[in-house]
Amino acid sequence: MATTNDLKNGIVLNIDGQLWTVVEFQHVKPGKGPAFVRTKLKHVLSGKVVDKTFNAGVRVETASVDKRNMQYLYKEGTDYVFMDSETYDQIHVPTETVADATNFLLENQDAVVAMHEGAPLYVELPTSVEMTITYTEPGLQGDRSTGGTKPATIDTGYEIQVPLFITTGERVKVDTRDSSYLGRITS
Repeated sequence: MATTNDLKNGIVLNIDGQLWTVVEFQHVKPGKGPAFVRTKLKHVLSGKVVDKTFNAGVRVETASVDKRNMQYLYKEGTDYVFMDSETYDQIHVPTETVADATNFLLENQDAVVAMHEGAPLYVELPTSVEMTITYTEPGLQGDRSTGGTKPATIDTGYEIQVPLFITTGERVKVDTRDSSYLGRITS
């Protein structure tokens, strides 16, 4: 248990048996009336975001979430198999739990798997990953005043937008949060 004064971004709360992560919080002390805490909460499993207001000093139940560094090994059926980097234990994580991380998940890649009471909640990838362009059309430079983009397929089969000068076989850096192209990797 914690009070609303202990709230921080990233803390996981157990509200009515469901897990919510604090995305934003703000302590408000109006001129009249009691102080309160305005929060934006994200449902851990569904990703739904809601606004919730708590009276200041109210007790809220926190959930213990264990974030472990793991390595993605392979896909087995509909599950993704991860190995704990410290204990070498392997766990199966359902596709629904991995969610959008599947777009950038390559074998032997490191990721953070959040666990609660032995069940995987979500998979967190680094903010940027290096990918290889497996296919893209040749870019034609016409007369345009701003740089154009074109679709390109990366090694996971996911399609991103890249600048016209990128060609098939090049290594690029991609932001895992919004699938945006960050730059070319020169070796």
